[in-house]
Amino acid sequence: MQAEMAVTRIGLSGLAVMGQFLALNIAEKGFPISVYNRTTSKVDETVQRAKVEGNLPVYGYHDPASFVNSIQKPRVVIMLVKAGAPVDQTIATLAAHLEQGDCIIDGGNEWYENTERREKAMEECGLLYLGMGVSGGEEGARNGPSLMPGGSFEAYKYIEDILLQVAAQVPDSGPCVTYIGKGGSRNFVKMVHNGIEYGDMQLIAEAYDVLKSVGKLTNSELQQITADIFSIKDDQGDGYLVDKVLDKTGMKGTGKWTVQQAAELSVAAPTIEVSLDSRFLSGLKDERVEAAKIFQGDFSSNLPVDKAQLIEDGMNIIKAKSMEKGWSLNLGELARIWKGGCIIRAIFLDCIKKAYDRNADLANLLVDPEFAQEIMDRQAAWRRVVCLAINNGVSTPGMSASLAYLLTSKTRTSYVFVC
Repeated sequence: MQAEMAVTRIGLSGLAVMGQFLALNIAEKGFPISVYNRTTSKVDETVQRAKVEGNLPVYGYHDPASFVNSIQKPRVVIMLVKAGAPVDQTIATLAAHLEQGDCIIDGGNEWYENTERREKAMEECGLLYLGMGVSGGEEGARNGPSLMPGGSFEAYKYIEDILLQVAAQVPDSGPCVTYIGKGGSRNFVKMVHNGIEYGDMQLIAEAYDVLKSVGKLTNSELQQITADIFSIKDDQGDGYLVDKVLDKTGMKGTGKWTVQQAAELSVAAPTIEVSLDSRFLSGLKDERVEAAKIFQGDFSSNLPVDKAQLIEDGMNIIKAKSMEKGWSLNLGELARIWKGGCIIRAIFLDCIKKAYDRNADLANLLVDPEFAQEIMDRQAAWRRVVCLAINNGVSTPGMSASLAYLLTSKTRTSYVFVC
């Protein structure tokens, strides 16, 4: 631990892997940073890692008073702790030593109404409060995440220069950070962003399944047309790593919140909804193994799919909530900052940004002529993939739900049975 009191530019509390990596990222960009964690061994571990990675200016403190006092005024402290009660506990610990005009930034995934409650409580104490989505996992935190700050604009201006350098940098687009809006808007945007990532990963998994199960592509062939992960061998060297990953996953809650909000706002988000169902089903591993003994299938041939409709689902949810809450969110800017540092980062985000630049009040991306043409250029292949998968007994719920949305959206008459 650093022994002397050093005046740093910013502080970070919560040193699990994400917190450690974000602290190292900030320090590497030339901003001295103080770090604190209730478990003091994490503080020492972070400081040691900073030394190993090039004597980065990371200063560790074992008690909250010394930690807070080491930061230059007005003080800014980022929290990266588990959502819920731990956030309130950390706020109480820090607030006991902060002064009027100081700022707390919550970098976790939190329900947006909790952030609005906390911002109001902090304001009554003379403190500023900012929520900030940090997307991109450990890799993003260390080397450049997509950052989504919202809440106190004054607090954002305190650290704008830091965030512009810490965020992922995309050529011809700039740093993947922008001020989202007031209140709990950043939490809502990050929540839907995570929901989009659920759907994104679902589509990737389905494309892999079609290529592998129907097309019978080898890992070597998959590596050539998709990603290098398919060429990675496991630690024992007796097979490919991808073939040994358990087909069972969990979730942190943001995907479920996204689907719930879509229903509350009467916004159709079929791809995100089925991606959530798929996660539920993936957890039923034992049941699926038993069912597989009864149901058998034959497989042969392939083609990939597009993720544009998925992103539109999320944009529609964000737009509806922005209108309800009066957040005046800039959807084009959201598309821009998702181009790097996170899972979404699709080339189609350029098309989405340009569509919103042409018309910020666009009712639906499908009514933008240029965007619609991009979809039409791909929809025939999309239909062929879904038909191919169905005919070969391969489940593609994400691709199918997205296609159904598109076909319904372009139909003048929609038939719904009402009782």
